[in-house]
Amino acid sequence: MEQRNRPDREQGADAGDHIDHTGHRGHHDHRDHTAHGDHGDRGGTGAVGEPGGPSGTGTADGTDGTDGIDGIDGIDGTDGTGTAGEQVGSIGRKAGRGLRWSLLGNLGTKATTFVMGLVLARLLVPEDFGLYAIALAATTFVMHVNDVGIIAATVQWRGRVEEMAPTATVMAVAFSTGMYGIFWVVAPYFAELAGSVEATPVVRLLTAIILIDGVTAVRAGSLMRGFGHDRLTKANIAGSLVNAGVAVTLAANGAGAYSFAVGQVAANTVTGALVFAWAGLPFQLGFDREVAARLLRFGAPLALGLGIEAVLMNADYVIVGAVLGPVALGFYLLAFNVSSWVPSVIGTALRYVTVPSFSRLAEQRPESLSLGVQRSVPLLVAFVLPVAVVTATLAPAIVAFLYGEKWAPAAGVLALLAVLMVVRMLTSLAFDILTSAGATRSTVWMNLGWAVALVPALWAGTHWYGIRGAAIGHALAGVLVALPVAALALSRAGVRLAPVLPALVRPSLGAVVAAAVTVALADLTSSLMGGLTGGDTGGVTAGSALVRLCVAGGGGLLAYLLVAVPAARLRQLGARAIPARAR
Repeated sequence: MEQRNRPDREQGADAGDHIDHTGHRGHHDHRDHTAHGDHGDRGGTGAVGEPGGPSGTGTADGTDGTDGIDGIDGIDGTDGTGTAGEQVGSIGRKAGRGLRWSLLGNLGTKATTFVMGLVLARLLVPEDFGLYAIALAATTFVMHVNDVGIIAATVQWRGRVEEMAPTATVMAVAFSTGMYGIFWVVAPYFAELAGSVEATPVVRLLTAIILIDGVTAVRAGSLMRGFGHDRLTKANIAGSLVNAGVAVTLAANGAGAYSFAVGQVAANTVTGALVFAWAGLPFQLGFDREVAARLLRFGAPLALGLGIEAVLMNADYVIVGAVLGPVALGFYLLAFNVSSWVPSVIGTALRYVTVPSFSRLAEQRPESLSLGVQRSVPLLVAFVLPVAVVTATLAPAIVAFLYGEKWAPAAGVLALLAVLMVVRMLTSLAFDILTSAGATRSTVWMNLGWAVALVPALWAGTHWYGIRGAAIGHALAGVLVALPVAALALSRAGVRLAPVLPALVRPSLGAVVAAAVTVALADLTSSLMGGLTGGDTGGVTAGSALVRLCVAGGGGLLAYLLVAVPAARLRQLGARAIPARAR
C-alpha cells in the first residue's frame, strides 16, 4: 500500500489534514488499492508486470529467488526458500506489527489535526478556509498523479530494490518537477476557474509539496516494502506536530490562508527528511530503459485511475468556489471535513484488513470471495448507519459545539453529506474488493461513471440551492449512480450480492427508528432548555449543544442498538459483561 494519505479529502478530518504530512498518499487513500496486483485486470500477473501468482502475489520467492515480497529485503530474512507456512507466518507477524503502528499513527495525526482545526476555525474566517480549499483541490490532483505510481511499484517490485531505485528516483523527481512547473503556470487560471484569483499564490505554495514527494517516493515505498511502519508513523506524527505549531502560530499573527499552506509545507519537509534518513536506501541516480518501461506499465493505468478519482473528489470545491465564492466554499469545506471523519479514520483501519483478506480469498474458490463480501458488507453498514443518522439529525449541534456559531451555515450541508458518508464507505469497500479480485480496470470505470454523473449534479445543485444544493448533488450522484455502478462492477467480477440484502433489513430499520428517536429527543431537549429550535443553530451555546448531543445522540444510538442487534446477541453480550463487572 502506498504511504500517501489520500489527498482525497478522505484523509482529512479537518482543514490542513487532507494531505498527510508525509506527502506520501497513504493508508486511507484509494491508492492503497494499488499495492495488490497489476492494474490491468490480469489477476494472474505479479507486480509491475512480472509473472507471479494470483492477485499479484508472486511465487514464494518473487519468481526469481531474489528479494521477492516473500523473499529477502527485510521481509522474512530468508532467501525465499523457506516453507510456505514459515513465510506466511513471518509476513503475517510483520504485517500485524505494521498495522498496529499505522493505526497508532493515524489516530495520533487525526487527533492533532482535529485540535488544530478547532483552533484555526476560531482564528480564521470562512474566506480563508475557502482559499485554502481551492489550493487543496489543485494539490490533491497533483499528489495523485505526480509520481506515476512509483511508491506502489517499489512495494511490489520483483527483484532487488537497489536495482530499480536509481531509475525510479529519477522518474519520480522528473515527473514531480514537471508537474509542479505546469501547475505554477496554470495556477492563476485554475484559481480564476474556482472563483478566486486571490488563491493563486496559495496554490503555488501548497503544490510545492510534490517536489518533496518526488525525492522521497522511493524511500517511502522501501519502508513500506519492509513493513517499516513504525518509522513512517513516527515521521507522520512529527510532521503533524510541526504542521499544527506552524499553522496556529501564523494564523494567530494574521497570515490567513497561508497558515494552512506554510504549515503543510513545513510538515512535509520534516516528514520527508525523516523518511529519507530512515529508509536506509542509498541515494543514487541513474536510468535503465527496461526498468523504466516496467515502472510505466504499472504506473500509467494507476495514474489514470487516480487522476479521475482526484477530479471526482474535488470537483465540488472548484464548482462551489466558482459559483458562490470563497466564503461559501469555506463553510462547505468544514462540513465536508466533518463528514469525512468516519471514512478517514475507520476507512484506514478497514483497508489494512480488507485488501489483504479479500486478496487471499480471491486466490481460492470464487465463492470464497463472495462469502467474505456477504459477511463484510452488513457489518460495515451496521457500523456506519448509526453514525450517519446522528450526524444528519444533530448536525447543528455538532457544528455549534465544535466550531462556534459563526460556522452555522455549514450545519445544513453536513446533514446532507451524512448520506455521502455511507456511500463513500461502501464504494471504498467495493474498490478494495475489485482490486483484490484483480478487476482493477473496473475500478477506473466505476470512478469514471461516478464522475460523469457528479459534475453536472454539482453544477446544477450549486446554482439551484447554494452549498446545500452542492451537497444534495453529491448525495444523489452517490446513491443513484455510484452505488449501482459499484454493485454492477462487483457482479461482473463474480461477487454475488443478493444474499446481502436480507442482512441489511435490521440495520436499515434500526436507522429509521434511531432517526425518529434522535429528532424527538432533540426537540424535547431544545424545548426544556429554551435553546435550539427548528433545526437552526442560531443562538446555540456550546453547553446547550453538548447536552443535545449527549441526550438525543445517546438515545438514538441506544434505539439503534436495540433494533439492529438481535435480542439473542444482546443477551450474549450482557452475559459476558456481568461476570466481568462482578470480578
